[in-house]
Amino acid sequence: MWQARWQGVLLAESDACVELEGNIYFPAAAIHAEYFINSPTTTACPWKGTAHYYHLVVNGQTHPDAAWYYPAPKAAADRIKDHVAFWKDVEVALTLEA
Repeated sequence: MWQARWQGVLLAESDACVELEGNIYFPAAAIHAEYFINSPTTTACPWKGTAHYYHLVVNGQTHPDAAWYYPAPKAAADRIKDHVAFWKDVEVALTLEA
């Protein structure tokens, strides 16, 4: 099971993640939405499309643009549609279930 944590708080958890370019993309349904706020930031990738970002808010602290997703990825990246990835000090790890 993959997990994403920041400040010790579980942001997302799933065993149905997609790995792409060294990033783990979590299904959108696996994120704990109460920690995510839409950001106005976007970036463009020539083969994936336009990425949109989320700020994370945990325990009163905001972590700007620490998660991203592709709402309408290009065909080559269609497998990450409706998935969210993390960076900037968000710990993403594979955990062993007991």
